[in-house]
Amino acid sequence: MPMVLGMWFLAGALSLVIGVTLGLLGGGGSILTLPMLVYVMSVDAKPAIASSLFVVGVTSFVGTLGHARAGRVKWHVGGLFGISGMAGAFAGGKVAAFVPGTLLLLGFGAMMLLTSFAMIRGRREGADDGGRPVSVVKALALGASVGFVAGMVGAGGGFLVVPSLVLIGGLAMKEAVATSLLVITMQSVAGFAGHVTHVALDWPLLAVVTGAAVVGSLFGARLTKRFAPATLRKAFGWLVLAMGLFLLIKNLPFTRSIGPS
Repeated sequence: MPMVLGMWFLAGALSLVIGVTLGLLGGGGSILTLPMLVYVMSVDAKPAIASSLFVVGVTSFVGTLGHARAGRVKWHVGGLFGISGMAGAFAGGKVAAFVPGTLLLLGFGAMMLLTSFAMIRGRREGADDGGRPVSVVKALALGASVGFVAGMVGAGGGFLVVPSLVLIGGLAMKEAVATSLLVITMQSVAGFAGHVTHVALDWPLLAVVTGAAVVGSLFGARLTKRFAPATLRKAFGWLVLAMGLFLLIKNLPFTRSIGPS
């Protein structure tokens, strides 16, 4: 019993960090949630993917409300990304039923590496100024493709949405952080709907993790105004890089074969 309580306490503490990250950076919540569920709480990959979508979806919704009060959410752009992203995420969640769990984790890690390089490097000109208009076709296409990948591998999509909004969509970093939470909420709901039909979930654990993450997200949203946009972008990129390397090392066939038996 003490061991079980200790693990649940650890899950709650890590979930607070997840929430702070999501509220502060507009992404990264799923990057921490999925490894925490798999490697700390010993949840199988596919239930962990569905659980990650639930936690990040609820937490992102709460974070969106905080950013909306500060006027940072770009509803038009977020709505375009989100609507097409929901369709993509639902399809990705359905497709995931036919893909091995280890392969999904490898895909998750590979996408994080690619995204981290883009965020750390940034745009050469106007990286944090934003202000360029976003075409409807571009927003719908990006939303659908990001949603499919996010829904399949169990990410809320922040690690893809934020770079899309900043590097391609033309939003300032703080606007992208806020708007991504709206998109993540919509995509996570759709992705979860695609997964939940073929996995069983630990609802008590989900309640603990989600509750702690929500509290953390409220705190993280309040911290956003204290950091420069470039600092947020690079912090996001390094976080994604670290977790992407971790997942690849844990799941590549060679590294798994030489690990402890």
